[in-house]
Amino acid sequence: MKLQNYVSGKWIAGEGDGQALFNAVTGEQIASASSKGLDFSAMMDYARKTGGPALRKMTFQERGLMLKKLAMHLSNEKEKFYKISWATGATRTDSWIDIEGGIGNLFTYASLRRQFPDETFCLDGDAVKLSKNGTFIGHHICVPKEGVAIHINAFNFPVWGMLEKIAVNLLAGVPAIVKPATITSFLTEAVVKEIDASGILPNGALQLICGSANGILDHVISQDIITFTGSASTGKMLKAHPRLLEEAVSFNMEADSLNCCVLGRDAVPGTAEFEIFIKEVQREITVKAGQKCTAVRRIIVPENLIEDVQIALGKRLAQTVIGDPQAEGVRMGSLAGKAQLKEVAEKVMLLSKTQEIVFGDMAKFEVTGADKNKGAFMPPILFLNKDPFKYQDVHNIEAFGPVSTLMPYKTTADAIELAKMGKGSLVCSIVTSDDKIAKEFVIGAACMHGRILVLNADCAKESTGHGSPMPMLTHGGPGRAGGGEEMGGKRGVFHYLQRTAIQGSPTMLTNITNNYQYGGKYIEKDIHPFKRYFEELEIGETIITAKHTVSEADIVNFANVSGDNFYAHMDATSLEGTIFTGRVAHGYFVLSKAAGLFVDAKKGPVLLNYGLEECRFVKPVYPGTTIGVRFTCKEKTVQEKKSREDIAKGIVKWLVDIYDETGETVAIAVILTMVKKKNQD
Repeated sequence: MKLQNYVSGKWIAGEGDGQALFNAVTGEQIASASSKGLDFSAMMDYARKTGGPALRKMTFQERGLMLKKLAMHLSNEKEKFYKISWATGATRTDSWIDIEGGIGNLFTYASLRRQFPDETFCLDGDAVKLSKNGTFIGHHICVPKEGVAIHINAFNFPVWGMLEKIAVNLLAGVPAIVKPATITSFLTEAVVKEIDASGILPNGALQLICGSANGILDHVISQDIITFTGSASTGKMLKAHPRLLEEAVSFNMEADSLNCCVLGRDAVPGTAEFEIFIKEVQREITVKAGQKCTAVRRIIVPENLIEDVQIALGKRLAQTVIGDPQAEGVRMGSLAGKAQLKEVAEKVMLLSKTQEIVFGDMAKFEVTGADKNKGAFMPPILFLNKDPFKYQDVHNIEAFGPVSTLMPYKTTADAIELAKMGKGSLVCSIVTSDDKIAKEFVIGAACMHGRILVLNADCAKESTGHGSPMPMLTHGGPGRAGGGEEMGGKRGVFHYLQRTAIQGSPTMLTNITNNYQYGGKYIEKDIHPFKRYFEELEIGETIITAKHTVSEADIVNFANVSGDNFYAHMDATSLEGTIFTGRVAHGYFVLSKAAGLFVDAKKGPVLLNYGLEECRFVKPVYPGTTIGVRFTCKEKTVQEKKSREDIAKGIVKWLVDIYDETGETVAIAVILTMVKKKNQD
């Protein structure tokens, strides 16, 4: 069987015999892959001219709902992916991380739409006042780049590697070309075929290259974005491509790194933390047969506990049943292929020159349900490096398999230094119940790590573990780890957007951004905005309320109702040395009274108060002060209907500008209301 590439909306097999692909468990050839004859320039043109415009027409809300629909569709089809994943050497647990972890990313970024406006673009940060009177302001607007995201992925996660990346670029409104590692691309192909069959993504939003993509970088332009996951050597070569330098193309690299796990000095045998540490390290060595960019390669342990850890870890590793992932009792499958097995074996030999193997034998191990000579099997290998400051191969050589090294440390400062000797890692973890040890380690090691997990009995049961990057947190790291970041929630989305500073009058920027800017012109209507449906409300629509003069009785009554008897409100004799010149009204009274001034009490389209996003009390309000409210429609976001019977509605943000008799603002807030739509279809 020859794999097909998804090119310009069509499935095309490359020319020639292509690269042979093998079942990692049985050693049998299962497919071949070729990209020979593909026109990479035409693919990128198709993405830019067909996929890009279609995605950019959609709002963040629409793109997010598209991701949700896709995630639900793939969830319903996941069992067929599990069956194919077996041929990569993955156990059911390994496949769960890859398949359902990838689908989970789609769900996560679908939900992230709620942090973006119902627009094709978004704003970043707050407006900046650029003139004395506020008639000239600045802001940052972010629009989708008009290029294509090229994702060059590693072999170890053929599903997650693709879905965790396209979830972000699709939410941002940018199309993608995915290039999985050829060795496991047969699984990626199956997922993309299902995505294509669903018809959920617009034409040109996603394309796939199963064979080599050599030459694709010759066609990139400044609006394109490249992400790479794999070895540091390959990443550096790609990053130095002349075209990338000439066009100033964005390049994000996530490279394999020498991650570590540290045992705190307090976590001695008999403590919960010691057991947690042993279980966590054993899991990280054996899951995916150690083929994870986040796997633990260096095990850093107090020198007085080295023997205890070696014995305990050896016992757990000895219980690991290796073999056909479909065979009963098997807990660790094979590497992804014979080429990987050969490479790992070579790295084990290199490491053996400066440290000793204390568990595992590359030549002598049992395999269940399969022929170890035909499949890409190897046992867990545990090294001991007695002097890691002197023998530093362990900090420079990575065996990308079930291989890790024990090493001792004396002080927490030593542990920090050893962790940093990896020259930049995606992740490290420390297992400790001592807050001081944890703080010293985190602050000391953070500069050389993309993520730090602090693990103890309080969080162990719910922890996702050392090796699991989470969609809403950044995944990447400095130095050897590539210097880039992926995912990270909104941070990841901004990677695919062009941030542009815009300047002008508040009214002009309001009209450009469809988000009311303080100081902009008001739109006044004869009807109260709470009587208008979601579709009818206009950005900038404002009511200027009646006024209220604050009295001492207001302050006393609010204190009685709220129970807030703070001295500044209730005791005029205690104000010496404060900023107040007399008893001051509660800030929350001012806000509550403002609500009484701007709310229309009769039943209408407003369904409920949805919350308070921002609130500042900027000027004291004393008895005798007269306050009023400028109440302005700031932003609108449509909400999805959960069912056919659900009410069609949206969320409206209102700027509540509370001012005194001088016209100065005394408090300012943004409140949210849920407003019914007139059209309920």
